[in-house]
Amino acid sequence: MSDTKRIKFILEKIDDIELFINKFNSIVSLLEDKMGFDATLMCLLQIGETLNKLESEYKNIDKNDIKGAYDVRNFIAHDYEGVNKSLIEGILRHHLPKLKETLTKILE
Repeated sequence: MSDTKRIKFILEKIDDIELFINKFNSIVSLLEDKMGFDATLMCLLQIGETLNKLESEYKNIDKNDIKGAYDVRNFIAHDYEGVNKSLIEGILRHHLPKLKETLTKILE
């Protein structure tokens, strides 16, 4: 799979999360719903996994952001029961919008 396809896939997962947030009217409501929470974690897992597979280095993407996304992926995959909702809320509020903007610029 090419980096372009990987980036488009990540943007699709971010769009999915935004759709979930809109459906539940807020991040907090989304994370309080079991199905919403589980679906969001699955998207974050996929985002972390796919970011880690990018073959090229992009100056727009901080290596620490990729490592952080992959660390979140590992935490979700290996300690699902221990996932901290406030940590996930912070990712959704602060990191995903920035990542979406960065990846969109790379595709342009």
